[in-house]
Amino acid sequence: MTLRHEEHASNMIEPLVDSVATGERIALDENNFQRVIAIERKRTERSKAPFVLMLLEATNHQESEKTGKALECIVAALLSSSRDTDIVGWYKANNTVGALFTGLVANDKSVILRTILGRVSATLQSELTFDQFNQISISLHYFPDDWDHPNSGQPSNPTLYPDLSSRDRGRKPMLIIKRAIDIAGSSLMLVLCAPLFLVVAAVIKASSRGPVLFKQQRVGQYGRTFTFLKFRSMYVNNDSGIHKEYVTNLIAQKAKCEHTHEISGGIYKLTNDKRVTTVGKFLRRSSLDELPQFLNVLKGDMSLVGPRPPIPYELAAYQTWHRRRLLEVKPGLTGLWQVTGRSSVDFDEMVRLDLRYATSWTPLLDLKILMLTPRAVIKGTGAY
Repeated sequence: MTLRHEEHASNMIEPLVDSVATGERIALDENNFQRVIAIERKRTERSKAPFVLMLLEATNHQESEKTGKALECIVAALLSSSRDTDIVGWYKANNTVGALFTGLVANDKSVILRTILGRVSATLQSELTFDQFNQISISLHYFPDDWDHPNSGQPSNPTLYPDLSSRDRGRKPMLIIKRAIDIAGSSLMLVLCAPLFLVVAAVIKASSRGPVLFKQQRVGQYGRTFTFLKFRSMYVNNDSGIHKEYVTNLIAQKAKCEHTHEISGGIYKLTNDKRVTTVGKFLRRSSLDELPQFLNVLKGDMSLVGPRPPIPYELAAYQTWHRRRLLEVKPGLTGLWQVTGRSSVDFDEMVRLDLRYATSWTPLLDLKILMLTPRAVIKGTGAY
């Protein structure tokens, strides 16, 4: 644990220690409660034991005095009736009360939610007046949230990640700079590469039947899907099951490391793929097939630098902790993995590289990665 993390943990633990010493439980403030949510997410990633976040919000915002009293009564009722393993605090200061129900047995999700809602509602009805109870809106949020079938416009539940939202607000100036670099860089490359676009398009059209561009649904930040663009490098109507089987094994650490003369340790990549055209092999080795993604960057679905966006069936095979690579930052055309490990590292190590980038990125780091990318492209190591 780093010194910064130790300080955060210490700040969060102190009020809990004080409450134990005095024999009474207290509600955590907004910052500490959000930190606890982040800690519980990481605990679930390891233990697989889910948790439920319940939010209780007053619907009558006009009568602030009555609302405040109702929320104070809710906090007191939850503290007195919840288990020692449950945590009560302010999800939003003086506005929304939160309760974390932890240590749950992974069972039927609907049964868990129905049981918690029933017990809490019964407790509140006995502790609050009729008017106070009717002022309260209750919502339940289950973690891990369902990412198995991401749909466009249906991102991961942001309620379960308040710490990430707070962090993004804190680094908003850097995010503005990052977006400015994306717009300027992608616009410049689209202009400079326009003649190359025409040449590649003509060669693809002349060499094999099918469209010039390959369009595919990919999963972006927070689970939002978007249309991913590449120059087509495969024959049309190919069997996607070959790739699906390989990446499923790759994510499960069961994929075979293919030996190659380029890298002594081998690579984690489908090689000698019969679905790839002769022209497609050259496009992949030179990374020219990636050029249309500058349109994705300009549109805002991707960034110049970030993790590679997965296909939905790849996401379905992810472990819970793997999903963090899609939460921390927007997916990118190039990234730390591409300029360091590329296909020579296994999937877990690739995710760790993505997370290392996500937690330490700056505009300067992005520029460094962009400067290293041409060398990685020219070498073509691990590109198939």
